[in-house]
Amino acid sequence: MSLYATLEEAIDAAREEFLAANPEMEEEDASVGQFNLQKYVMQDGDIMWQAEFFANEGDEGECLSLRGGEAAQAIFDDDFDEIEIRQEWLPENTLHEWDEGEFQLEPPTDTEEGKAAADEWEDDNSESERYQ
Repeated sequence: MSLYATLEEAIDAAREEFLAANPEMEEEDASVGQFNLQKYVMQDGDIMWQAEFFANEGDEGECLSLRGGEAAQAIFDDDFDEIEIRQEWLPENTLHEWDEGEFQLEPPTDTEEGKAAADEWEDDNSESERYQ
């Protein structure tokens, strides 16, 4: 799993990975059918992103399916509005790191560490945090 500090870096890396996995395609002729995305909140509060492209709609990966068809192709072709993607992201789909490399939708609150993490992540979905 490769995580990136910016959404743009994650999309660029996903594009490169897709092309590497499909060497018969040239970048200009590449056809994608699905774009998947995942947002992570690390223990230190940093926001990280992971993205994936697939040739066919319905293909499953590590991330949540966000766009399919022409919309996925537009993102692949670098024709998208990053702010729009961030605004469409559902906060309840964000994964939180509760132990090094271990993620879940909400921090565990049954331990002292989990309670501390929950307090740190409490503001994660505020309006100012949504655009990170």
